[in-house]
Amino acid sequence: MPFNFPLATVLRVRGILEEREERLLQKILFEITQSFESVAKIDSELAGSDAMRTENIFKPFLGHNLHASYGEVKALKLRRTDIEASIIKLEELRDRQILVYEGARRNREMLTDMHDEQRSVFDSDTARREQKTLDDNYIARRGRC
Repeated sequence: MPFNFPLATVLRVRGILEEREERLLQKILFEITQSFESVAKIDSELAGSDAMRTENIFKPFLGHNLHASYGEVKALKLRRTDIEASIIKLEELRDRQILVYEGARRNREMLTDMHDEQRSVFDSDTARREQKTLDDNYIARRGRC
């Protein structure tokens, strides 16, 4: 008689839910990482722009190019601000998703513990029955001789 866990389907569903919540959490963490990388890239572009302006301070420069340069810097700073706001929202979403994931994990672990407990009881009962059968066979053979 094989081991039959009556809540196996529920355990499987809770495992799937936990994996889905974990994937969503990983996606959020990946987006946060990409956002920080974007901010670092913008910072390096701003530093490069400042270095170029400082390098060309005493060289002749067209006003149109200077105006375009300041426009690019302003756009980069605005983009950086938008990304920082996005990071704050993503971090809040991450915190909420961690709570959801932890809840799904607890639910799955509770059923896994029940499964393990019932499995160990089943295994010990099976071992006890097998040992009793072996003992009965041994006693029966010893009694015939």
